[in-house]
Parts: sequence; C-alpha cells; structure tokens
Amino acid sequence: MPLFSSAGVGSGLDLESIIKSTVAASDQPKQVQFAKAERRYSTELSSLGSVKSALSKLDDVMAKLANPDEFAKRTATITQPASGDIISFSAGNEATSGTFDIAVNQLAQGSRAVSTDGAFTSADDVITSQASTLTFGAGTESFSVSVDANATLEDIRQAINESADNFGVTANIINTGSEAKLVYNSEVTGAGNDLEVTNDNAELDALSTVANGGGAGGMTIAAGDEAMDAEIVIDGIVATNSTNTFKDVIQGSTVTAEAVGEAGENAVVEVGRDREGVTKLVDEFIKSYNTVIDVMNKATATGAPLQADATMRGLERQMASTLTSKVANAGDFETLFDIGISMNDEGKLEKTNVVRSFDEALDQDIDSVAKVFSSAEGFASQFEGLMDNYIDSRGAITFREKALNENLDRLDDSRESHQYRMEQLEARLREKYTGLDTMLAQMQSTQQYLSAQLSNLPGFGGKD
Repeated sequence: MPLFSSAGVGSGLDLESIIKSTVAASDQPKQVQFAKAERRYSTELSSLGSVKSALSKLDDVMAKLANPDEFAKRTATITQPASGDIISFSAGNEATSGTFDIAVNQLAQGSRAVSTDGAFTSADDVITSQASTLTFGAGTESFSVSVDANATLEDIRQAINESADNFGVTANIINTGSEAKLVYNSEVTGAGNDLEVTNDNAELDALSTVANGGGAGGMTIAAGDEAMDAEIVIDGIVATNSTNTFKDVIQGSTVTAEAVGEAGENAVVEVGRDREGVTKLVDEFIKSYNTVIDVMNKATATGAPLQADATMRGLERQMASTLTSKVANAGDFETLFDIGISMNDEGKLEKTNVVRSFDEALDQDIDSVAKVFSSAEGFASQFEGLMDNYIDSRGAITFREKALNENLDRLDDSRESHQYRMEQLEARLREKYTGLDTMLAQMQSTQQYLSAQLSNLPGFGGKD
C-alpha cells in the first residue's frame, strides 16, 4: 500500500507498524479470496478449453465423414512393364472399377519445320529490306511477329522466341559449318495441327511454310515431323487423342501416355474403392473420439476443476446415446457395432467386436458402411449437430467460457475497488495516528519543560 507519511516520528512510537498491521488484517483475507476465486475460474476455464479443443478436432473429422465423396474415392494401382514407366493414371470418384491392360503405341507430338538447303549462309544474313510480318498458326492457335527492315536471321529468331503472344513455337538456328539451318518446333500436338507460317513480304518466303504468292515456302515439314496424335490400346481397343492425356477414355479416369512401350508390353491398372483412405479416416475418428474421452475424464476426475460438472455429464450421455443409435436405410448395416466398431469398459472405441472387424464390414458392404457415416441421418451428421450444441458460438461450453471470463473481469473490478478501500482505510488511520503522534509529542515537550523548571527550584535539583 502507498505511504503518505511516516507515523511515529514525533512521539517515537512505532505507529507505522500499527497502521500496516491494521490494514493487512483487513486486506489479506480478501486477497486470499480473490486468489482462490481466480484459481477456480482460471482452472475451470483451462479445463473447458481443453475439452473444447478436443471436441473441435473431433468435429473436423466428423465433417469429413459426413461427406459422401470421402467414401466414393477410387484408387488405382499400376504395374508398369519391365522396360519402364509408360503411363500415369488417376481415378476420379466416378471411375469404373476393374483391371485394365494398357499399351502405348505412339506419343502425341508437335510439328517441326526446317529451312531448305542453302537458304541461309549464317545467322547474320540480312533477310528483309522493309518492315514485314510473319504469322504463325497451328490448330486454333496463332500469333504474329513484326520484322524490322534490315533484320538479320538472328534478329528474327529472337523476335519469334520473345513474342508475348507466342503459343509455343521455338525458333533455333543450327550452324552446320557450311550453312545456317532455321528450325521451328511447335508444341501444338495432334494430327492436322501442323505449323503453318505465312508472311506479307516475299522476302520472308524462306522463313515461311507458305510463300507470299501461294504455294510452298522455304520451311518444310518432313515425313515423321508432322504433328501427331497419341495412341494407346486399352484391353485391345485403340484410342487416339491430340495430346498425351486421355480423359474419360476409361470412365471417370485419366490416362497419361508417358513413353512408347516395347512390342507386346502393357501396363496393368487395377481400379477400386479407396479402402485405405476410408480406413484411415475411421481410424482418425476413433482416435479423436478417444482423445475426447481422455480429456473429459481428466477434467472431471476427483478434485479436478470440472468434477461432477453438469455440462460434462450431459455431453458424455449424449455422446454415448449417439454412438448406440441406428441409421435407417443404410443397407446391410445400421449401427456402429454392425460395422465392427465397439466400446470398451473405459468408454473408448475399438475397431473390432465379437461379430466382425471393420475390415470385414468393408468386404461385405462398403456402400452400407459409407451410409452409416455419411448419409443425412448418419453418425457423422448426428455428431456434427451434437458438437454444435457445445462448441459453436452459442454452444454450452462457449457460453460457460464467456461466463467465466466475465467473472474474471468482475474479479479485476472487485480488486480495484478493494484496493481503493484499503487506501482509504490507510489514509484514515494515518490521519488519526498523526493526531495522536502530534499530541504525544506536545505532551513530551511539556514534560521536558516542566522537568527543567522544577529542577531549578530549591530541593528539586542540585542547587541549594
């Protein structure tokens, strides 16, 4: 507490200790109450926070389990031929289950055009005497390049490659030692998508596949350099595509040709339901649920902050009730017990029971397992609703946390009020004891004066 003065200076009495002791006698019991209340509110708030955090993680898992797409996922296992990887494969939720033999006969390629022999002596050859334009097209793609007057072959090569509108044409100059060869490579694949280069100035005919006046230009696409389709064979059926990516050639799947296989070689693809993904998700559910039980048991144990707490007891009852409910129209199974999940003596979930294991349930009817969790009346939806009653913005636990935080705020206000009262008490005591101190000092001064006077009288002092 602040000190306004030093009491007892006048009288010599230890009035400061009396003031401090009196204030402490009033202050300490309240401080003990404040500390006890703060510990109670804080520990209860911490325990509720731990339970809420565990419930939030369980709620996240239930959101996944409530999504039917999580159970509809397909997985593909690929066995590549001995020569190496020839395909990649991805399966969507609508993929057809089965085993497929896939061979790659041909990869898709873009076209390649090469200048005629003797057209250019070097990259420094000046091509045009006036500003001109080269136009490139392949399939549905096209772009144009402006060519400056007196531009060299190298200048034009750079202009092509640096064009912002270039759809995938690369120009290169190959120096053979006796001449310079101009080469165009187009990334546009697929039969019929050969590169076509035109111009508006006959001086550029040697750089074009079509001459300015019509007919063939100086750039030629040789046999084998044409744009081609990719070709794969699926169970003996030939499929072609303008790119190496075949979407829905097998319903719901995408096959990408990576390399041409050797004669007679196939990749084998097995497409099926993603059992591993479903199992992993259910394992996550069981782990999250059991974590909630552990956290709640710790929070409600004897002497714990939430011992005998009504909110926790209600949550525990509702969770157990939800776990034992039935799901209508789910097929072969209608309870968690039916799909191999049971509850042990500690109230925790296990992925097996006396009737069957979870894996056996998947073998018997994976669609029914999916409905037990993800249908509109499934366990995941039921748990999501239950979690909302406790952890959303209006949930019971959230309400409790808000009330406890308000109690802590009020406790801070009470401490401030109490501190003010103690300061006022000290001020009053100091005022009273200062008056006493002054009075005693005056009395002591009077005593000293009288003693001095009396000592001067005959018979009272040393004088005769």
